[in-house]
Amino acid sequence: MRAIEVESLEKSYGSLKAVGGISFSVDEGEVFSLLGPNGAGKTTTIEILEGLRDADSGKRRVLGFDPWKQGYELHRKIGVIPQGFKFFLYPTPREAVRYYSALFGVKADVDKLLQRVLLTESADTYFLKLSGGQKQKLGMALSLVNDPELVFLDEPTTGLDPAARRAVWEVIRGLRKEGRTVLLTTHYLQEAEELADRVAIMDHGKIITSGTPGEIIARHGSGDRLTIRADEKLGAYLREKAGLAAEFDGHGRVSVRLKTKNDALSALKAIEESGLDWSDLSTRRDSLEDIFIRMVGENPDDQGNGRHPPG
Repeated sequence: MRAIEVESLEKSYGSLKAVGGISFSVDEGEVFSLLGPNGAGKTTTIEILEGLRDADSGKRRVLGFDPWKQGYELHRKIGVIPQGFKFFLYPTPREAVRYYSALFGVKADVDKLLQRVLLTESADTYFLKLSGGQKQKLGMALSLVNDPELVFLDEPTTGLDPAARRAVWEVIRGLRKEGRTVLLTTHYLQEAEELADRVAIMDHGKIITSGTPGEIIARHGSGDRLTIRADEKLGAYLREKAGLAAEFDGHGRVSVRLKTKNDALSALKAIEESGLDWSDLSTRRDSLEDIFIRMVGENPDDQGNGRHPPG
């Protein structure tokens, strides 16, 4: 079953086309991630699917509902963590969950909910005094008060330290194990590669590729590479004497593209025969981040460079 179906979705703000006719679907029970730099159209897409904005054209169904026309019915079945989640300064997580329970008219098990998001020890700490990671975990707890089928997480780990980020990852993995659908936007490629069943990369309002992380890497990657810490002399030797596709990166590393397993053996033999200095030999293949940078031209972790408008 499909939790989300989008077809030819468009949204413009004056002359700026924020979303330019995208189509994708999200299956029930999967984690689906939208990736892209600032201004790619991720947040606008999410807000349309949440029923916060209307689209100019195109079809969209979320849990069988039209988000704009049937927002009341939809909002009782979804959970949302907006970008840059904030709350009142002085309620505690325990009080915040009780408050949201009253708003939704449901009886939430407060202790169980806080335990699910790893916030039990801070249940009675003022929001003002919570760490960044704890605040995000409270946002996740509030998004689960109504026992949603689908959770929208818009950059839930932006600005968190690595330990806090990984704690939020565990919460997201827990949601997936419970069979909930998660639509995740993120600036962190490793996060998407770790958590998402499928991803779609957006740029300038368009989806430029989609699939599982493995499919995208296989489709757009450059294959396995042998990397050696050495100077450009070794790269030249491997090209000229061994006929290998070797490149020097200008920063003390030579990379050899391995088309077959025999290329690895040939490279090792040639490196030994060269008599040149080298160290730190390793093999690797492209990550999702490598593919993203190759296709979009920047790392989404690097924000505020002026290339894209916010949003």
